[in-house]
Amino acid sequence: MSSSKGQEGAAVPTKQKGSWSSFLKSIASFNGDLSSMTAPAFILSTTSLVEFSSYWTEHPSVFVAPAAEKDPAKRCMLVLKWFLSTLKQQYASRSEKLGTEKKPLNPFLGELFLGKWEDEAGETRLVSEQVSHHPPVTAYSIWNDKHGVRLQGYNAQKASFKTTINVKQVGHAMYYIDQYDESYLITLPPLHIEGLVVGSPYVELNSATYIQSSSGYTCKIDYSGRGWVSGKSNSFTASVYPQDKKKEPIYTAEGQWTGKWSIKDAKTKQVVEAFDPDVTKPTTLQIAPIEEQDHFESRKAWRKVADAINKGDMDTTSGEKSIIENRQRAMRKTEKEQGKEWDRKFFKRVESDPIFEKLAAKIGESANKDATNGVWIFDQEKAAAAKSPFHPDVDPPIYVDTGDLSRVSTKSTATAS
Repeated sequence: MSSSKGQEGAAVPTKQKGSWSSFLKSIASFNGDLSSMTAPAFILSTTSLVEFSSYWTEHPSVFVAPAAEKDPAKRCMLVLKWFLSTLKQQYASRSEKLGTEKKPLNPFLGELFLGKWEDEAGETRLVSEQVSHHPPVTAYSIWNDKHGVRLQGYNAQKASFKTTINVKQVGHAMYYIDQYDESYLITLPPLHIEGLVVGSPYVELNSATYIQSSSGYTCKIDYSGRGWVSGKSNSFTASVYPQDKKKEPIYTAEGQWTGKWSIKDAKTKQVVEAFDPDVTKPTTLQIAPIEEQDHFESRKAWRKVADAINKGDMDTTSGEKSIIENRQRAMRKTEKEQGKEWDRKFFKRVESDPIFEKLAAKIGESANKDATNGVWIFDQEKAAAAKSPFHPDVDPPIYVDTGDLSRVSTKSTATAS
């Protein structure tokens, strides 16, 4: 089923071995998107997928560093460095923290996750919103006004089974540097899940991704993993080269995205940048205390479900999930009867993004709008009207105009775990 070695269910708690074996059989025979399946209790996460947007910027100083570089080739290299620094947080931090990769909660339409990082880079802000439920799509905007750096994007995931769980990520990210009016298109890696047989799943990245800059430079990142005979898990090689001159790299990089890696000058072979996640620790994300969050904010919305999962109480987990799902169904029914569509709070659907289209054409990418229910961009006017405490220009608290909702604190000191 997977290339991981070991006895089936070796890492599965004794009481869960039966349900794990049944789950594996269900996966193998399931026809459709695996994200809709119910997983055994011990592999359920208490975190919603809408929170995953925060993994892009857990090293704010690395995120903003390209803005201080005058040379466009070096700026592109520093964008590559930042991107590579996000991979461990995005794809391995959960399995390291929890001992295994967990199945995240499926966000409901309109679910929000808001936060900010404060460190030597200044204040970096995050807005993440579930903009579509069928198909499930999360959109996000991250920005640092002090350095004039922004990241916006959206993504969906399609999971299928063929010898193991394979996940195709649909969507993209766009990184902007205001000072140079420079844009970077970032594609998302496909991945698969290793360790299924022994019951200790972890993520391995596949194939290749690109970073295409508007200044005329391209980065290609190739991913590889541990094979049956040789190789190291989570390995990659990368290069930065002038557009259409792949065989003339300016910089190269290699290593393990879960560990140490370096970037070298392609001619001199001298190391110009290096990264060690054990040295460069993540900055803690600050969020509003749960009691002061809006009812559509993720931590508050899923609190009872998360508490039940932590207790191993699957009856309560199922019941509390059903309450949320039934409320959503009722809202969709009312909207249909009234001929309305759910009003996204921070993002809007557009026919196309000209900057994306221009950069995507250079690397053979397309928007694949059908898979993401459209093209999604951050809407500054909506953000201002929503009065988010994490919007840079507005101080009043946020209100969501559906149901009995509470205000979000404008003076949050809570931290994300």
